[in-house]
Amino acid sequence: MSSTVTIRPTRGVRGVGMISIIAGILLIVAGAAVWIVVSQTLADEQITVSDDSTFLGGAFAGDRVAGPLSAYAQADVIAMHATGMADGQTYAQLPQDDPVREDVMNASFLRASLFTSVVAFGVCALVIGLGILFVLVGGALRGLAGGPQVAVETPGLSSRGDLSAGPPHADAPPQPAPQPARHPGPPPSRPTTRATPQAPPATAGTTADGTSVMPPAPPAPPAGPGSDAPPPAAPGPRA
Repeated sequence: MSSTVTIRPTRGVRGVGMISIIAGILLIVAGAAVWIVVSQTLADEQITVSDDSTFLGGAFAGDRVAGPLSAYAQADVIAMHATGMADGQTYAQLPQDDPVREDVMNASFLRASLFTSVVAFGVCALVIGLGILFVLVGGALRGLAGGPQVAVETPGLSSRGDLSAGPPHADAPPQPAPQPARHPGPPPSRPTTRATPQAPPATAGTTADGTSVMPPAPPAPPAGPGSDAPPPAAPGPRA
């Protein structure tokens, strides 16, 4: 026999979806706001990418530093100039009385500031991406929880232990009920009658001396079981 299972939307899922959507919107707004602030701060410094930049084939040469790629391009140029002044040495490798030591130190500070802005842009992009993901997940949860109740017909186990068939489809034509198999029995017996041969009837006659002779009487049917009556005697000849 089959059973019906009713699937109901889980309570609280719509609320969780709404919270996820709100959190995603806040993350998107916060990430975009910080991106704008960092970009505006770099633009206020009036830093221009050097013309001898080699980052991405010099694609940002002469541009104003206001984004992650232009900031990285300018930091790469500063590192190239500082290495040229120190003959390939870093700030820590230069002697204390080297006159270029102070210039190399300033170059290191500028590079660190530019790299900090690049990291800030990366964090903003990560936060915006998480916000978009939260909004999508929240919308999916609300969509799943907003559906109606669904009744599902499941097959059950019959008395023989196998799965019984579910109810027929509403559009399917009704199937005729199976008829029990009929086994042909033996043909009915017919009573058989046998004709008992009858002796030809005897006729009365006379002998040569004029004595009449009567035919013998037919034999009497046998007595039934348990009968003590003697059989009738045959008639004798008549004088």
